[in-house]
Amino acid sequence: MQITVEPSHACDTITGVILAGGLGKRMQQADKGLVLFKQQPLIHYALSALTPLVDTVLINANRNIETYSQFGAPVIQDTRPGFDGPLAGVLTALHHAKTQYLLVMPCDCPLIQTHHLQRLFDALVNANAEVAVAFDGLRSQSVFLALKTELRTDLAAYLDAGERKVENWLQQRDTIKVDFSEQADIFININTVEQLQQLEQVLKHE
Repeated sequence: MQITVEPSHACDTITGVILAGGLGKRMQQADKGLVLFKQQPLIHYALSALTPLVDTVLINANRNIETYSQFGAPVIQDTRPGFDGPLAGVLTALHHAKTQYLLVMPCDCPLIQTHHLQRLFDALVNANAEVAVAFDGLRSQSVFLALKTELRTDLAAYLDAGERKVENWLQQRDTIKVDFSEQADIFININTVEQLQQLEQVLKHE
């Protein structure tokens, strides 16, 4: 199901998490959240988008912990060893969250703004679903999630069974897709130095 909802709900029952725990394999092992984009680290843009919506922002990182701590948000490391992918970061955040909802975004999508995340959360609440995932018109953007924190036990069992794929887990839950197809470019993410330079040039010309 794909739905579009206008912002309306207060967000004082939400914990936010920025996923910055990857290995940056396609970016020469760089820690992507700390890579500069328009003279600011990428994590800066995620914090700017997420902070106005939530009670607490968490940064999920597995490297450069002291550096991430300087951004003023608690830094949480994966509770599972081995860089198990984004769901490991989501599970870690679910264990730390003391709110009813968790709002998830990656560290490497600098075009995302607060109202986009608000729309994702509102869709979850309006539909009373377990999870809401962003949809760009072609595919799900599976690291943009709003979900109920009561799913922590289910997600832990999924990972304990050796599963890792976000899409497969979402198919097992009451998940709705939130249609952002009219502005799919907001999900452009930075995976390589070349992509970073290209996006900077495009925005400069615009």
